[in-house]
Amino acid sequence: MQSDSTSAKQTRWGEKPYYSLDYYYRELFGQKVYKIALDASMTCPNRDGTLHDLGCIFCSNGGSGEFATPHQDDISTQIDRAIAFLRQHGKKTGNRFIAYFQSFSNTYGPVEYLEKIFTQALEHPNIAGLSIATRPDCFTPEIYGLLERLREKKPLWIELGLQTMHESTARFIRRGYPLATFDACVASLKQRRIPVVAHIILGLPGEGAKEALATIEHLNRLAINGVKIQLLHILKGTDLAKITPPCPVLSLEEYTDLLLQCIGHLSPKIVIHRLTGDGPRKLLIAPRWSLDKRHVLNYISRSMKEQQIYQGKYYDNRNIKTI
Repeated sequence: MQSDSTSAKQTRWGEKPYYSLDYYYRELFGQKVYKIALDASMTCPNRDGTLHDLGCIFCSNGGSGEFATPHQDDISTQIDRAIAFLRQHGKKTGNRFIAYFQSFSNTYGPVEYLEKIFTQALEHPNIAGLSIATRPDCFTPEIYGLLERLREKKPLWIELGLQTMHESTARFIRRGYPLATFDACVASLKQRRIPVVAHIILGLPGEGAKEALATIEHLNRLAINGVKIQLLHILKGTDLAKITPPCPVLSLEEYTDLLLQCIGHLSPKIVIHRLTGDGPRKLLIAPRWSLDKRHVLNYISRSMKEQQIYQGKYYDNRNIKTI
């Protein structure tokens, strides 16, 4: 990570005007590192009846893990298969990877099982660290203790699905927990020196620039380590797809304008793990423009250059009271 004085002034991170995940990994590991999506056969309290049995209204039956290696394989085999797939498809991958537990809520289970699968991943010779996607209401003291022990072995990140700071939107999307739960979880993880990555969605029903920027400011106050920015996807089989009239989605131009505002207001010390998202082609109803990811990223890059936007351009930490 950069020092406060350096990051406060920085407007370029390598070739990019934002603190990208690739730049961060190269700083940390000295080389390009790819993430491997894994499936640990988890579920979610928003699906198993604990909170609800339908999940968030935008979440697919795969629990946002459609790109993960099939869970019929054990963790070590999944890793081997994923590395082989990347190399077969021409990726210059090197020998170090991040094991990304992606599908559903990956701290929602017996601590003994979690220790088994996470340790199996960490012990793989090609794995440089763990990234664990989950919910902030899926932690116990024992799980926090496990994460502390794992962090001593290799780098570890916890990815939390926030989506929005606004309680009314959270109720509509059936998130299932209040903002205070997210804040408390972040504080507990930071106390244990475990980096936190927040997932947010732009274009949620009823939210515009004002609401999105308020979410960004909240993440600044929490001083999280990273953010994944996702556009709202409407996927087949989700309750979001059943809304009448259909839920509106942003155009590429609208999404880019909103994204650039968010980047401009985001603290330059927060790593941007993602600028957009990948909806599975076979499930995606809208927006279809998001399928051409190369075009989307090129458009975003060109727009940032034309508008002279860089991460933190509008950020003023003098007005931020860290929680």
